[in-house]
Amino acid sequence: MSRRAVLGLAAMTPLTLASPASAATVVGGERLGLSGIQVQGAVDLPKKLTARSWLVADQDSGEVLAACNVHQRLAPASTLKMLFADAVLKKFERTRTYKVTDVDLADIPEGSSLVGIKPGITYTVEQLWLGVFLRSGNDAVHVLSHMNGGIARTVAEMQARAEDLQALDTHVVSPDGFDHPGQLSSAYDLTLFARHGLKNDDFRGYCSTRTADFPAGGGKTFQIQNTDRLLTGAWGLGTYQGLIGVKNGYTSNAGNTFTGAATRGGRTLLVTVMHPQPGGNGVYQETAALLDWGFAHARTARAVGTLVEPLSEGGTRATPGSGQKERKGTSGDEAATVGGSSWGLVGGVGGAAALLAGGVYALRGRRRRQAQEEEGRHRL
Repeated sequence: MSRRAVLGLAAMTPLTLASPASAATVVGGERLGLSGIQVQGAVDLPKKLTARSWLVADQDSGEVLAACNVHQRLAPASTLKMLFADAVLKKFERTRTYKVTDVDLADIPEGSSLVGIKPGITYTVEQLWLGVFLRSGNDAVHVLSHMNGGIARTVAEMQARAEDLQALDTHVVSPDGFDHPGQLSSAYDLTLFARHGLKNDDFRGYCSTRTADFPAGGGKTFQIQNTDRLLTGAWGLGTYQGLIGVKNGYTSNAGNTFTGAATRGGRTLLVTVMHPQPGGNGVYQETAALLDWGFAHARTARAVGTLVEPLSEGGTRATPGSGQKERKGTSGDEAATVGGSSWGLVGGVGGAAALLAGGVYALRGRRRRQAQEEEGRHRL
């Protein structure tokens, strides 16, 4: 990255966003601001949980049943597409058509996952959203963003939606979730996105779709399959009973992230898992284990926090927690974590440039070995 590009990024990124919003506010309850596992009234949590952050919550009540470092700010990868969908999905009718141009595809980050959109082909909005949800296609995200007035406008709308949802750990840089300096979220925020998104029938329908036919041009189609392995049973995993979505993510820098929702016995649970140590199936296995625990102990586990309601829907604005304890270690208050690297507050544009130049490329260190996994060539 050139010095001019670094300085440009520094100028666009407010330094105040480098410090976690949750340092001053514990959204969802004081206990969720503590480091380590938080659970009460239930035992027998899965023993092999390696994720840096995870959360189990009830979809209907919003009760957080168990949590670990849920406000730790981490690179979200494509799970951020849940926020993109929640912000943009209602704007266009499913049957609306759009002819893609070269400009729509010009700003896709190199190495992105793609559904296979081509300029000159006309797609329906429904087909574009299937490309987003099933194949995590950054090309579909960018086409929809250009339909929405451009990348900058879409990012601003996503940030505004995050603030309305009270997802204060989230800083949006790009709508596709790809690795960008300062692009951060948390297990708590991702769960908020999933919970709110699932209230929309189209969102729920897209994320639960296993396969679909996608235009190839010339009247031909090809089949696309959902990359959510708990939904499809791919890569040696069985399908998870009752799973209804929602979104997975992976880059070699961010590692694996996943938010899943499942219904059993009339109860729907949400689980978010961020950055487990094993690559490949690890994020799905830990999600399944936490879902199993949740369904087994949902009646005995007492809430350790809550998923707050959006401000626009009557939610109470989060206020600074009284007597909030300092979070230490992996949950780090003093710096936001991106793929294992700390983004502390640095004064001045020069400091910001150094922070951005060093921090983003340090992403590639901690998780580099995961690039050798089967997903290493296909970033979700």
